Amino acid sequence: MISKRMSGKRTIGKLGSACAALAMMTALFVGPAAAQDFSINWNPRSGDVWVDSYLEDVNRYGARYRSPFVDEMVRYYGAPRDLVAALLAERGWAPGDVYYACAIAQIIGRPCRYVVERWERDHAQGWGAVARELGIKPGSPEFHRLKRGFVGTYDRWARPIVIDRDLRADFPHRGQGPDGIWLDGDDQRSPAARGPDRGNGNGKPAQAARDGHPGSGDAGRGRGNKGKAKAKGRD
Repeated sequence: MISKRMSGKRTIGKLGSACAALAMMTALFVGPAAAQDFSINWNPRSGDVWVDSYLEDVNRYGARYRSPFVDEMVRYYGAPRDLVAALLAERGWAPGDVYYACAIAQIIGRPCRYVVERWERDHAQGWGAVARELGIKPGSPEFHRLKRGFVGTYDRWARPIVIDRDLRADFPHRGQGPDGIWLDGDDQRSPAARGPDRGNGNGKPAQAARDGHPGSGDAGRGRGNKGKAKAKGRD
């Protein structure tokens, strides 16, 4: 009788271990699949085509260069590192949503967590509706600052960005180097349509400028077609 009881306990223990292992495997495989489904159906609906296209590009950068992305949110947008990590790894947030939530929070002077909570509660109508509720309306100075913030972030990532026509007055000398930031071409294609994924993934635009990488802005000399064109100034 005692032997049977001990055998039963060992069987239950094995079943428990097997269930725990199965749960772990499910978390590893189903979790990323759910996140992938979320990204497939992802649509920021900011109300601005240019913003939408670059939020989608932020998704690509954040997926490929997770550490520099998190560093950018923490250092330049005041987001708690543990919050950003949890949003990306545990709560199914796309990098573009994380970026926009923290960027909006910076504009309105609230913690990133505040905008995160608003988005999770009221995201049915998209980012455009949430931003308006928080006081950022299309065409307003606040919305202009929100768009301008993309340029600084992309410069730090050494990643190319097309200057939107609304921002041209802010960046009159951009687009001097090869494959640099367009100014005169009215190139409104999405980042994905313009070419392969770029960016050095280390958040060091000055080094990128020395190495001749595009997207480094006015941080140094543009090499032009023959490596001799100089940037005209700093923004």
